[in-house]
Amino acid sequence: MLWVLWLCALCYLVLLLSRHSSSRGLFLSVVILIYLLVGELHLIDMVTWHKIRGSQMVVAMKAISLAFDLDRGTVGSLPSPAEFLGYVLFVGTVVFGPWISFSTYQNAIEGTKLSWLWLRSSSLSLLKSQICLLVSTCVAPYLFPLLIPIYGSTVTQKWLHAYENAVSFHFSNYFVGHLSEGTSMLAGAGFTEEKDNIRWDMRVVKPLSVEMPRSMVLVVTSWNIPMSRWLKTYAFKNAVKLGTFPAILVTYTASALLHGLSFHLGAVLLSLSFITYVEHVLRKKLASIFSACILSRACTSDCSHQHKKEYWVMLLNLVFSFLAIFHLTYLGSMFDPGVDEQEVEEGYAAIHTIQRWSELNWASHWVVFACWVFYRLIQ
Repeated sequence: MLWVLWLCALCYLVLLLSRHSSSRGLFLSVVILIYLLVGELHLIDMVTWHKIRGSQMVVAMKAISLAFDLDRGTVGSLPSPAEFLGYVLFVGTVVFGPWISFSTYQNAIEGTKLSWLWLRSSSLSLLKSQICLLVSTCVAPYLFPLLIPIYGSTVTQKWLHAYENAVSFHFSNYFVGHLSEGTSMLAGAGFTEEKDNIRWDMRVVKPLSVEMPRSMVLVVTSWNIPMSRWLKTYAFKNAVKLGTFPAILVTYTASALLHGLSFHLGAVLLSLSFITYVEHVLRKKLASIFSACILSRACTSDCSHQHKKEYWVMLLNLVFSFLAIFHLTYLGSMFDPGVDEQEVEEGYAAIHTIQRWSELNWASHWVVFACWVFYRLIQ
């Protein structure tokens, strides 16, 4: 925990020294990146670093967002040291997350009247987290053929095992997501107020949007909603002047660096950047050609497309949904709950990722490449 406190002190010192600058967000981002890289590579053993990585990431995200908000005038002035530490070490988010903005934190400490709705919403999120933990550890690893009697060839068995690994990993993420919802709301954050109506409606994950996805674009936004919002606000929007695809690469690179120097996470996030971009541009082009509601995101009821709910439109969207499940299975295949515990604590080695994807013949990457070639042909 000492390293987390050092990071907090460093962030505030940088903000204090650069309080007259208009580029505090960019400068602090570089300083935090150097701190994280030096710490991971030279100062702390790998096992200890992985244990504190989550808290480090939450603190870094909060400090960077505050710096950019100061640059943009969203936050009027630099908070006092006590206010800053209260924000980055907020008891409801410092361990499991999620990221919350400085204004959300201020609303939480100003306090609102607690009610049965507050208790019910918090308890429901905590209950969901325990159910997801149960599924991740006791159900998902035994889907085939114990729970679902599906057998097949060697190739089929590889993909079924990959799907088990992916689902187990997905539900471990839902466990943390719902747990962070519960702890945040218990600490007083995560409510919206409309007139006199207060709703405790914090959402960190949307499991159904991941397990039954419309598109990979919606998967990445539903995986961790606050982090997706953070990346869009402070990474993508600042890099979009470079172009859409470069901005996407910058966004996923920022996410990878915040997660630490992990080859398997970096490989997954880099792959996701190509998958989501190709899917987005391909579906946008097809929607234009056929004038159909087949975009990555569902169209509004008053969209200009001629074909909305015809059977072939729903079928095409279903094809893209199965394609998204295929990509998720492939990307999640490396998160094997049966590997050595020491390897998990230290982070998966590069050879583990390469071996898992080689066993699946790099299928997802080839499919993305084929989709990109098809998009270029019809452009």
